[in-house]
Amino acid sequence: MPKPPTLHEASPSLNEPTTAPKTSARRWRFGLVAQLSLLVLGIALTAGLAPQYLKASDHDDGEVDTKGRNLNLTDLFVFREQDQNPNASAGDLILIMNTNPRSLARQQYYFSTKARYEFKVSRVGNNDATPTGVPDVTLRFEFDKPNAKGQQGMKLTAIRDGATLVANQQLQTTALNTAPEVSQVALGGSQVSVFAGLREDPFFFDVEQYFRVRGGALGIGPKVGFRDPSTAVDFAKGYNVNAIAVRVPIRFLQGPTATTTFDVWETISAAGANGKFTQVERLARPAINEGLVVTNDFLNALNSVGPDFEAAALAGRQPAANIAGPIVGEVKQTLLAFGNPEARANALLGAFLPDVMRIDTTGPSGYANALNAKGSPIRGRLIKDDVIDITLSVVAGQPLSDNVSYEGQPGNPAQGHKALEPTFPYLALPN
Repeated sequence: MPKPPTLHEASPSLNEPTTAPKTSARRWRFGLVAQLSLLVLGIALTAGLAPQYLKASDHDDGEVDTKGRNLNLTDLFVFREQDQNPNASAGDLILIMNTNPRSLARQQYYFSTKARYEFKVSRVGNNDATPTGVPDVTLRFEFDKPNAKGQQGMKLTAIRDGATLVANQQLQTTALNTAPEVSQVALGGSQVSVFAGLREDPFFFDVEQYFRVRGGALGIGPKVGFRDPSTAVDFAKGYNVNAIAVRVPIRFLQGPTATTTFDVWETISAAGANGKFTQVERLARPAINEGLVVTNDFLNALNSVGPDFEAAALAGRQPAANIAGPIVGEVKQTLLAFGNPEARANALLGAFLPDVMRIDTTGPSGYANALNAKGSPIRGRLIKDDVIDITLSVVAGQPLSDNVSYEGQPGNPAQGHKALEPTFPYLALPN
């Protein structure tokens, strides 16, 4: 992957000279999390949401007693298929939603039967446009109770420009230790491929040591650095996730337009006793929530609102503009603790809100492959993108690594993932 530009090259507002990291995508998300967290809290307070519905996304960003792990998002991947598989047809995007973190090896886990798992896509006029956070296309997945074979019936509904398109055929998840079941679905004149089932968690991060490093920077623990590559621990090694993968033609997302850039995010909504669905999870860019926000209640507040709320706050509309202060203040404190001057901390916040995963489909996918004028990534995220190293380097203002990689360090048994599959859905087989 090409080396990303430095922050001051990427955006004039990030005027402290900084060398950006050598690989992909999660570092950028730290700055985004800051403002996003703040804004989300505002929505939660404004809407008067009950505490049990204030959830948080990613692997380590908020705990709630009433929420099962199958209502927990872990990662979002968005990429042109040909950038993962040169033999694939041109013109298709791959969307991957991972859920149910820390699923143990050789154990079957299921999607919630009382939830909606959704990819949301907004068309973007140009790469520098401020995200609206309003979806033009929604891909919604709902699941039945598992059968004796360990499979769940699956319903796919697409909502595009206000029109509802429902897949006619019965779709099934893939049970543990069985061949992947990939369904071809006719939607709005396009063929969409769908997979849902257990796969190895592809994320890699020495999360335990990161929290020690962050604690030292914030003055709530001894100052330490990251572990050596020979001892760094990948906390996701050996675990599985429940994944939903979709191959969707770009033409389907364009609808009546010729759009080539899209904003993508994912949500989970749970049904209450009255049958009404309430959003309990939201995720787009990686690592922001778990990297910059410290207070658990703030983390739980992030998932109750959409990026449209953030857009309102950034535009100065009330009450959004004034409500999110406590979370933003905490994120900024973390950025300052990492040694950023105030002007640069403010610029980092502005580069990543509203929180969406932007992908310009006219160029190769990769989290740090290209940035817009605000310094935000605009080429989606590939499965092996080292988003943590990227985000750490951006937050710290200098090259920084947790010394963990997808393949792992030779001689270190605490790292390393299985090889990705060569064809859709691409994620490695489950442990």
